[in-house]
Amino acid sequence: MLRTMVALYRDGHEPTRRADRQASVPLIWRTMLEIDRAVVASVGKLTVTGSVPHELRNKPLVMAANHIGVFDALVLMKACYSIGIAPRFMLAGGLLDTPVLGWALRESGHLRVERGKATVLESFANAVEAIKHADAPLLVYPEGRITHDPGMWPERGKTGVARIALAANAPVIPISQWGAHEAAYWGTETVTGWNDVKPVLTSFLRALRQRPSFKVHFGDPVDLSDLSAAKPGDAVRAHKRIMQAITDNLVALRPDEPDLPKFHDPTRPTDTVSPWRDRWTGTP
Repeated sequence: MLRTMVALYRDGHEPTRRADRQASVPLIWRTMLEIDRAVVASVGKLTVTGSVPHELRNKPLVMAANHIGVFDALVLMKACYSIGIAPRFMLAGGLLDTPVLGWALRESGHLRVERGKATVLESFANAVEAIKHADAPLLVYPEGRITHDPGMWPERGKTGVARIALAANAPVIPISQWGAHEAAYWGTETVTGWNDVKPVLTSFLRALRQRPSFKVHFGDPVDLSDLSAAKPGDAVRAHKRIMQAITDNLVALRPDEPDLPKFHDPTRPTDTVSPWRDRWTGTP
């Protein structure tokens, strides 16, 4: 079982309690977190703000983050590491089925979701049970994919995360992030040859030289206390609150980029419009 890792890593003044709360995180996941910490540090500088209240740790908890690039999961891993948490991720089945990496992720305790398939309901049911019986948070992307909004604001997303949180009676911590999209281009949905890999690799090598800034903010828990999994429409209401919290906190992370991002990725699709940023633009 993947558990919260108290004092996994400390930034400066954070107290450690290794002596009385030794974490039992799988060795393979600890190793991956250590490697990730070094990789992210080599690419850019990470700034983490906010945290997860101690009273919510070691209890059922859902963490919901915006999705901005192929590198952002690595940034989120290090951000969680820096505040002493080793979360489970809810990952696409295709990733968990890849050689070597898929085995490592499965051994680390991450959960599978088969998007667009009949088994998606089973995936969510498994997630609910996993949250109820685990003391590590589940980290999920409510959007389900890297945003296609031109300004890189959160997409509409789906209600799956909200449904999981309500069914498990678990609080939700919104996570907003910015900057990870500068580490590598979006690329393509399907890799068929070198021409598909080249843009991602060259943009990553450029990031190694330019060292972009990564920002991650852990927001206050989203208030879902008046909502219920059994009440029709409450999952939609919960989803709206979660997505709006992510968006609201994202505003402060990108004050100089209120509209389009300064970093231009020519490979990323821009065919959707975020419904959550309306309150910041004055759109009715």
